Amino acid sequence: MSIFASSKLKLHTHHLLMANSEACLKHMVTRVAINGFGTIGKRVADAVDAQDDMEIVGVTKTRPSFGCDLAVKKNFPLFCTFDDQEKISAFAEAGYDCKGGLSDLLSICDVIIDCSPGKVGAENLEKYTKAGVKSIFQGGEKHNLTGKSYTSSANHLENIGVNSTRVVSCNTTGLSRTLVPLNEAVKEKGPISVNSVMIRRAADPGDSSKGPINAIKPVLKVPSHHGPDLMTVKSEIKITSLAVAVPTTIMHLHAITVELPMGHGLSTQSVIDMWRKTPRVIIMNGNDTKITSTAEVMELARDIGRKWGDLHEIFVWEDGVSLQENTLYYFQAIHQESDVIPENVDAIRAIMGLEKDWKVSVDKTDKAISAYYGI
Repeated sequence: MSIFASSKLKLHTHHLLMANSEACLKHMVTRVAINGFGTIGKRVADAVDAQDDMEIVGVTKTRPSFGCDLAVKKNFPLFCTFDDQEKISAFAEAGYDCKGGLSDLLSICDVIIDCSPGKVGAENLEKYTKAGVKSIFQGGEKHNLTGKSYTSSANHLENIGVNSTRVVSCNTTGLSRTLVPLNEAVKEKGPISVNSVMIRRAADPGDSSKGPINAIKPVLKVPSHHGPDLMTVKSEIKITSLAVAVPTTIMHLHAITVELPMGHGLSTQSVIDMWRKTPRVIIMNGNDTKITSTAEVMELARDIGRKWGDLHEIFVWEDGVSLQENTLYYFQAIHQESDVIPENVDAIRAIMGLEKDWKVSVDKTDKAISAYYGI
């Protein structure tokens, strides 16, 4: 064989190897663990299970409880949150097949979604880092834990390939869904300035430790964390926020005022049309649909057909949107148990480098979840 022919053969072989390698990477399934199989964790587990580019390799519980039954039903391998042998053995004594402790789970996953109660993040991050596992935390942790925060529409690209990030809180996620596209629409004319009032539920529906309150309780830390939190994912949006807790468990409500730059070129209708095209935003006319409160919004969510009656989208009342000269007013409702769920899936794609285009990831995530629930 001539040197020229040999070189051509080597080059052809190289191209085949590269093509096969790229194909393998494209179809590689990311192994995902969930630390904390509770209100958020069980929902994230379902959303991950729906995807074709990732799989659940294990979920954790602190002790045997009714939540373990759901993990068994879903065929999610069950692990103990701790490495303590006595606590691990307690699962078997209660009739559950526990595969081991957290260290065992970390040895078989590529990324772990931390859905454990807030304020234990620093301890957990140390464990994840030591095991060489990428991690995603929830909004109950502070931004400085990881130095990165995430919402799909605001800063997906900035989270590509990082070792650890944090999906911001349900309220901050809701703010980003409507304010980020608004900011993009007018940024060439100047910055937007936002004042927001967060009317918060007092407790989650399944929370028996707090219960309903017979009061309207202002959050006396001013500003509330929501505005500064939004600026961790979109620093150019200047926002202040106040919060108040009210006697409800089903949703949060935002009352938002936005000062737009001079010459913004928008109208009430153009803002509404823009949000209609925005992923994970639902706009309906309250007067026409008779959806005039969060109670009806949650009834709509149940009709959509997702498990637990979840509403991944932000709900905006069309007839509550009003642009008067440079000032925009609107209301939006947030389902605190579920709007961050699809964001966790997109965050996995970001830190694992699976998809650089946030809109492509969002579309893939949402279609897979809809198919998973048959809607």
